[in-house]
Amino acid sequence: MKKSLLFLPDISGFTQFVQSTERAHSQHVISELLEVLIEANTQELQLAEIEGDALFFYKEEEIPSVEMLLAQVERMFTAFYTHLKLLEKNRICPCNACATAPQLQLKIIAHSGELQFISVQNNRKPFGKEVIEAHRLMKNSVESDNYVLFSEDLADTIMLPHNYQSKLFNFNESENEYDGAIVKYLYSIIDKNHLKLKPYSQAKLTEFNKTPSIYHTINFPISAHSFLEYITNYSYRYRWVKGVDKIEFNENEVTRIGSEHLCIINGKHFNFSTVTKKGKANQLVYGELSNDLPIADKVYQFFIITPLTNNSCKVEIEVYIEVKSILKKIMLALFAKKAIQKTFVTNMEALLDWIKSK
Repeated sequence: MKKSLLFLPDISGFTQFVQSTERAHSQHVISELLEVLIEANTQELQLAEIEGDALFFYKEEEIPSVEMLLAQVERMFTAFYTHLKLLEKNRICPCNACATAPQLQLKIIAHSGELQFISVQNNRKPFGKEVIEAHRLMKNSVESDNYVLFSEDLADTIMLPHNYQSKLFNFNESENEYDGAIVKYLYSIIDKNHLKLKPYSQAKLTEFNKTPSIYHTINFPISAHSFLEYITNYSYRYRWVKGVDKIEFNENEVTRIGSEHLCIINGKHFNFSTVTKKGKANQLVYGELSNDLPIADKVYQFFIITPLTNNSCKVEIEVYIEVKSILKKIMLALFAKKAIQKTFVTNMEALLDWIKSK
């Protein structure tokens, strides 16, 4: 039987991250990162299991060359840190989960050996001695949470020199004792500053040199952070946006600048993207842009949230309407502006009633 590859990317700091931060957003962040790692799989690795904060890949009776394996490692580290940088630069949520996500790190454990398989509910999964050994290697004495580790068996199989060095990799030998047996391995701490991060879309703050077309203010009996969660978690839109038939959005993504959602209201489709603008030091600002309203070319709506106490906040709604057509400008002045303002007031009152009822 030919040897197989076992390949385990593991997000470092996950346990502390979940325990010390808001659980829902931390789960979303981890879910996004796991998806990024899965999409970075270029070696046709089979996904056997998602193990909380880790992925268990394998390649049956085939092991990529040393060049391909190192390229796979680099690709996953690059994708991982590119996504963390995107989260850092485009976040609008101030919660601990979103704020501390950039501190997460990645380690990759790789091993090789002859695999056995079992079937559980028609799912074929690797098991046996090599699987146990690969997982044991995740508990090692490497003094870092950001590294790649190859078992000695794998290193010898792919003929990786024990002192291999490149711009990104600097392998060293080490060993640990597991159940009375010494297991040797090579490891390289990864300096993320040597990764060539992929370009990502970094949204700019929206700026206006004019007063808003519509302005409304209302106080809410909840904290500023709680209010932000209610308006950025689109699953709540049914509760307070009048006439909503359906909301389509990525349920596994924390809303950030550039996030998109589709709102179907009274059978009509409206696409929105998340934007923001500068607020005062103690304010939270969330905004949405839509190009789909028939009466205008662009409509920006902003929620400027100012804490009043630990359990109350003031919310200012600013709407900026951009119109080029003379006809649309006339229609906007005659009736559309009042209709839009009435809708916002109605929605905010519905949101206030729902919050009070919770």
